[in-house]
Amino acid sequence: MKKEIIAIAVAAVVLVGLIVAFGVSSKETNIKFEKVAEKVMPREIEADILPEYRDLERALACKVGKDIYVIVTRGEKPTAGYEVEVEKVALESKDDKSNLIVYANFADPADSENMAQVACYPCAVVKVDMKGLPDTIELRTKFVD
Repeated sequence: MKKEIIAIAVAAVVLVGLIVAFGVSSKETNIKFEKVAEKVMPREIEADILPEYRDLERALACKVGKDIYVIVTRGEKPTAGYEVEVEKVALESKDDKSNLIVYANFADPADSENMAQVACYPCAVVKVDMKGLPDTIELRTKFVD
């Protein structure tokens, strides 16, 4: 009986140590979003935000009026044919801070395709169903054909 109690105590200590060492895993909550077409994109995004961040590969969020938008940029590309699409947006909470995870699909032109040799800045803009901006944003990308 004494050995069983000691074994349970050791297991509890090890479990607590693992939780402290690796943190408690946070659960993601999917956020509803809708793609924003260029013709209905808010002027603030088109004129102020995109020119400032278009050279970078990143995700960012901004508030325009009462709406929250997420923007994913791929940076400058040498030809047309590069694409970006937001696949999923999720919110997680870690240490009382909100982290927005943006899952994006990137596509590059096929080697055999002849594309215009002009600098392009692929990006995607989505309107998310959120009331406020997150504390941090994380971009997770996947290359697709």
